Amino acid sequence: MNTKRQREIRAFLIGEFGEDRGSVLFRRQTETLDALIAGETGKSKSQMKTLSRTILPSIALYKVLSGELSQERAYACVRKYMLEVAAGKHASTAKMESVPGFYALYSRIFLRIMRTADQWESTQSRGGDSFDVTITRCLWHTACAENGCAELCRLFCESDNVTYGGLRKIGFSRTKTLGCGGNCCDFHFFRKQ
Repeated sequence: MNTKRQREIRAFLIGEFGEDRGSVLFRRQTETLDALIAGETGKSKSQMKTLSRTILPSIALYKVLSGELSQERAYACVRKYMLEVAAGKHASTAKMESVPGFYALYSRIFLRIMRTADQWESTQSRGGDSFDVTITRCLWHTACAENGCAELCRLFCESDNVTYGGLRKIGFSRTKTLGCGGNCCDFHFFRKQ
């Protein structure tokens, strides 16, 4: 699979481990990813797209590194990749803040996606200057648990902090997440003055 995510993972592994070892690790990650994708059953087309392009590449990376490094070092390495490389793509959201009416537009789109996409089960509410999303089931959390690495879901949650934490016009907070042991993810977004 030659996706942008896979190219990022390859470059990351070579940067961390050198050309030879990084290339070997990437080959193993790709083989593991292919096996994970082939093993998925009962998922919709949109869920498979999210799994194969976003979630499973990181799980495959973690599984390969866990076989090569200590558990702590593997987790730290995947954390570095997810927060410094993968989450960096979310800088595009910050660039969109210059669009007039960004808050109204962003809140409408975000809430519509949460209502219609099958990656989550959630409830939403909207006020004048804020909106909330409570997620009770999440494809990221489910995939990590199903693949024996529930602890990895914390990194996906941390990526949200990178994605939403640096916005100038929208504030973001949560008190709990499924990935960190909560019974839900309680997203709260608000218009910054």
